[in-house]
Amino acid sequence: MRRRNPGNLLRDELLPERIARVESLDPERVIRELEPLVTEPRRERLKGVIARRVDGVRVVFDNPYDPHNGAAVIRTCEAFGVQRLAVLERTKPFLAASTVSRGAHKWIDVSTFQSVGPLITSLEGFTLALAEPGGELVPPDLARIPKVALVVGNEQKGVGDDLRAKCNTTVRVPMRGFVESLNVSVTTAILVAAATEGRPGDLSEMDRLRLYARGLYFSVQHADEVLTIGREAR
Repeated sequence: MRRRNPGNLLRDELLPERIARVESLDPERVIRELEPLVTEPRRERLKGVIARRVDGVRVVFDNPYDPHNGAAVIRTCEAFGVQRLAVLERTKPFLAASTVSRGAHKWIDVSTFQSVGPLITSLEGFTLALAEPGGELVPPDLARIPKVALVVGNEQKGVGDDLRAKCNTTVRVPMRGFVESLNVSVTTAILVAAATEGRPGDLSEMDRLRLYARGLYFSVQHADEVLTIGREAR
């Protein structure tokens, strides 16, 4: 597979540059200037989805190679309201196929790490649950862990020994068929669905404002011009 096919996005390309510029602004000002230009149903839709998003469930992807799997994991996070994906880039930069993510990448916060130490520091307070066939937990157990990070591995080599040693528990996907394993993106989807079941939204107020401002920006056709006018009026 050609990793750098058109449409395969690096981490810094997942959020368009123009959105990154907007997020350097005060979100309250962005909201104040753009909210009146967005229909009430759209505003309520944004607020409702953002209110259900969770920070207490995260996904950790160890050294992914296939951009389609990278994008599928992002799409899973978006579908189940998981806001943060952490990627350990051991050998190659993380790539996600935009044809698979289908815009989901614009909503998810993806952080990349080159070594295990900083990654673990970013997950302070989380229980790290390693996905493996012989895991001690089953998916419904994940919903009872207050803050859980689901650790999934490289398509061929799985999770590295150094990251494995930092995990607190293991979780399996019970199967009845003859196959012994599932694709990493399918496994992630099953575990994320279980981990988020019945879990209330818990983003910080700052994260909610930031995402709401982002959503308003997506919704206003000439948002750049509006924000420039607002800046000049001050």
